[in-house]
Amino acid sequence: MTGFRRLATLMLAVLALLVGVTSCATRPRSETPAPADDPAAAFPVKVELPGQPPVTLPQQPKRIVSLSPTATETLFAIGAGDQVVAVDQYSDFPPEAPRTDLTSFTADAATIGGHNPDLVIAPDSAAPLAEGLAAAQVPTLLTPAAKDLDEAYRQIEVLGQATGHTREAAELVARMRAEIDEIVRDTPKPPEPLTYYHEVSPDHYTATSQSFVGNVYSLFGLQNIADPAGGDFPQLSEEHIVQANPDLIFVSDVECCQVTAASVGQRPGWDTLDAVREGRVFELDDDVAGRWGPRVVDLVRAIADGVTKAQQG
Repeated sequence: MTGFRRLATLMLAVLALLVGVTSCATRPRSETPAPADDPAAAFPVKVELPGQPPVTLPQQPKRIVSLSPTATETLFAIGAGDQVVAVDQYSDFPPEAPRTDLTSFTADAATIGGHNPDLVIAPDSAAPLAEGLAAAQVPTLLTPAAKDLDEAYRQIEVLGQATGHTREAAELVARMRAEIDEIVRDTPKPPEPLTYYHEVSPDHYTATSQSFVGNVYSLFGLQNIADPAGGDFPQLSEEHIVQANPDLIFVSDVECCQVTAASVGQRPGWDTLDAVREGRVFELDDDVAGRWGPRVVDLVRAIADGVTKAQQG
């Protein structure tokens, strides 16, 4: 009887051990503590922008060189600023960006390589530079000029994926969408569509509705006097502008060329324009009007202010 009891006890102990092991093996994974949020865990990752070759990043980049002012603004806005080691000379925002004398037009792979980057971001015009960097196994993301807000949002999201800031990029896009929708919704609608002229340079280069900035104006139902010229950035004759007599004039050559609302009114023949006579010439920040990053919200707000003042006049 004693031997039987010992055998029974041993069998019960083994059975308890087996049950315990099985229980551990089948325990739901959700019972284990969730790992801390680690951006590096998303890598390797492959990112791609429309019309550009895909880029594979084996790990989260820690040394980014940006040769695109728009990309620089975006990187800092999504929290990747600490990863940026150098930016081009035109990346003047935010002020803390590490500016250098680099440009996407003149920089070569050797010069860029001196910053020991693990990711380079450049305009799509820098394809030859990207080829040189590829030979040095430096991933290079080429960013084309956005045609509309959806493309601008997409670039922000891709930069988020490429830098390990996917969540922050998505939150930024959501805020931008909401703010722009609110501004457009709250701007008074004119009884008839207003016409406008957007000046890029004093020699009357402008932007049509096919351009990114023209697409932003279209949010307000404005009609562009440059559209018949075709293309994205045509040059208009002074005669064309005067004859079109736009309801609104926006100048985005204030910083570069010292153009002001007052100087526009002093141009020969321009004092006859309704926009000049009724104070509807508006100065824009050159950089804000020329980029498609996070500050496009400021551009939308500036246009909305102009539309509103035109109807109060």
